[in-house]
Amino acid sequence: MPSNHIQRINDDIRRTLASLLREVKDPRVQQGDLLSIVRTETTGDLRYCTVYLSVLGNVNEKELKKGLKSCSGWLRHELGTSLSLRYTPELIFELDHSIEHGAHINDIIRHLDDASPRDGENG
Repeated sequence: MPSNHIQRINDDIRRTLASLLREVKDPRVQQGDLLSIVRTETTGDLRYCTVYLSVLGNVNEKELKKGLKSCSGWLRHELGTSLSLRYTPELIFELDHSIEHGAHINDIIRHLDDASPRDGENG
């Protein structure tokens, strides 16, 4: 479990990047219906930060990652000017499918509930 200091930095990075991602003009990054940052994990030495993203809608994941990589320098620079850290971490982007997976599980459960007989019903 990260320390409170690292957790605070993770929260600040997540909040700042969420705002900055809305300003990115690269169509590869803006291709989904909704791009959101699920979480960030910064190393203890603040050199690297893994940013976990969730995208709703039909997207080309390869192109999205290329777009994020191409604008990561600008994002890092803007992050460095917004946050007062000794080091501005290098950003590593990973796609997180947990929200999508959770929605799929909910659909399965809902389908099972609809298909099963209710108490008091003859089935």
